[in-house]
Amino acid sequence: MKLNILRLLAVGLACASAVLVITNVRAQKSSPAQNDFAVSLSILGIAAPSQTPAAPAAAQEQTVEQVQKNIKVLNGMPQSQLIPAMNFFAASLGVRCNYCHVNNNGQWDYASDEKEEKATTRRMVKMVLDDNKSTFNGNPQVSCWTCHRGRTSPQGSPNLPLPVPTPRPSPVAGGTAQASPNPTPALPSADDLFNKHLAAIGGPAAIDKLKSRVVRGTIVQANGNSLQFELYQVAPDKFYQIVTTPQGSFERGFNGTVGWEKVARGVRELTGAQLVDLRAANNLFALIKLKEQLTRTRVAGKDKIGDREVYVVNATGIDGKRQRLFFDAETGLLLRRTVYMPTMIGVIPEQVDFEDYRDVEGVKFPFSARTSSIEVGNPVSTRKFTEIKLNATVDESKFNMPPKTTP
Repeated sequence: MKLNILRLLAVGLACASAVLVITNVRAQKSSPAQNDFAVSLSILGIAAPSQTPAAPAAAQEQTVEQVQKNIKVLNGMPQSQLIPAMNFFAASLGVRCNYCHVNNNGQWDYASDEKEEKATTRRMVKMVLDDNKSTFNGNPQVSCWTCHRGRTSPQGSPNLPLPVPTPRPSPVAGGTAQASPNPTPALPSADDLFNKHLAAIGGPAAIDKLKSRVVRGTIVQANGNSLQFELYQVAPDKFYQIVTTPQGSFERGFNGTVGWEKVARGVRELTGAQLVDLRAANNLFALIKLKEQLTRTRVAGKDKIGDREVYVVNATGIDGKRQRLFFDAETGLLLRRTVYMPTMIGVIPEQVDFEDYRDVEGVKFPFSARTSSIEVGNPVSTRKFTEIKLNATVDESKFNMPPKTTP
């Protein structure tokens, strides 16, 4: 027991500087608008990379050490997880990039080892990895957040006074606990909740008619910036999306075979986990055919979101990522979805709240989707939809990758 306690305290120190990007992420570091888009733009607010079958055969995604400079302890991490991991470090310590990284007159030198925090972080992150390997069979059970909880230094002792414990129910004569006069009603099955949700948004007949969708609206970031976006989707998973930012437009697309991204630096093909994430985030049926997107499901109980009672379903996506889905107990509509991405440095959550469901030609869609993530600079962003058109003709050339350029 003492050994485990000492290990957890060591883990607390493990992230004392853990916001350090042990690498040169300059090639991948995007503007706030682009980062918001890349991490959670799904336009419908879906951030669930586990919900779509893998793309057709594509090149294997590169690891961080194959792309970045001066990698020492994050070897083997997929490149697409680097920015989420750095955001996770920052959120765990309540700091920003400059806590560990060198910035000279506005120019970042992410590969530099000038700051002592960087060397400390390398030692401590390695300790976290070793502790999870030796104590938790390699599962990322402990992380920076375990002890730091938004502080640069872990708290080693409890705050006083401690909360008063809740009294236990008094036993009746004979030592048997008194039965509740109002027994808890039996919970519905996961299939019951999926079917009720499907009926609430329009039913199978209306959904079977859905072949395409065009969405327009705004993305409001935590700092108040408002960005315009458009999304074009054709069943089953072709799409094109564009976000207009002060720095220019940011585009992504998938034509059924090739996924791509176009930014100011040029055009590049997306592969591996990045492509899987992209397809899942923009699947035409991501908020509709829920049962088909999951493997193991279990109703965990009832809870509340605001003043609405909800049923909570614990589930696993087809790629193994855990999810929690929250269904309105009265209407059956999906109100919240949380997806957990396992990485070598911890489990990274992202939550989307769906509001303002409206009928569009017989199918209900949420016209507001609020995404909460671990991105310190933009922890909450909200998509507001001003227009949704169903079954409109879409020029399929939109989905094709523009001529490839080198950043």
